[in-house]
Amino acid sequence: MIIAISASSTELDGQVNPRFGRCEKFIIVNSETMDFEVIDNEGEQAGGGAGVATAQKIAGKGVGVVITGNCGPNAYKTLTAAGIKVITGVTGTIKNAIEEFKDGKLTPAPDASVNNHFGRGNAAG
Repeated sequence: MIIAISASSTELDGQVNPRFGRCEKFIIVNSETMDFEVIDNEGEQAGGGAGVATAQKIAGKGVGVVITGNCGPNAYKTLTAAGIKVITGVTGTIKNAIEEFKDGKLTPAPDASVNNHFGRGNAAG
């Protein structure tokens, strides 16, 4: 399974970023081999539409699951429309998140976890 994890660093020992659309980076990892690549997220500094643009970029990477802290409604809709499962509410290290996923301890979210514009500091939407 190919997993995209919102990240604050370039290492598996780094922390899961609490934001999807505006995280600094993504770690794209093969959960079977643990091979991974790091990609920068241009959406981090976007003026608007960061969640959708980021979701489209991730969908283009062949990802089956996204693991993140929070995901807004537009990004969630874009990801799920592409057949990608979205797991929210994840904290801690990226490596631990992968292990929890492999152990079946993480389940897909039924909906977005935050309102629009959460990543910009506007939790009210």
